[in-house]
Amino acid sequence: MNTFDVLFYNVFQHYKPTKKKKANTIALYYITALQCSLLLLSGIVIALFLNEMNTTTMSSSKAWTLFVMACLFIYFRNWIQYSGKKRRILNAKKNNKVQPEHYNIWLLWFLLLGSIILSIILLYAF
Repeated sequence: MNTFDVLFYNVFQHYKPTKKKKANTIALYYITALQCSLLLLSGIVIALFLNEMNTTTMSSSKAWTLFVMACLFIYFRNWIQYSGKKRRILNAKKNNKVQPEHYNIWLLWFLLLGSIILSIILLYAF
């Protein structure tokens, strides 16, 4: 299991007792937003580096279009991956382990918020 699988499962397990039918949707939106925010952060860092090196790669509008297309791809990939068999396999693997990894839900949401805020700060520096 990779890091995103663990984060998805933690969010899913947290919301499963209170929001039975919406837990998978909340976890899917969380993991997609986290992956897209990390993609945005890495794209901005690369753009800042290339700007300091005085290289021209692509226009801003093309970069935003590429980012939106990548986010749509990430959403559909996560939707296919976490909506069926993969989630049941993750659940079975987690139930077999002696001590599962549990992260605080506030830490997970602040991780997402922190990556978005850092991306916005770097975007304004650009």
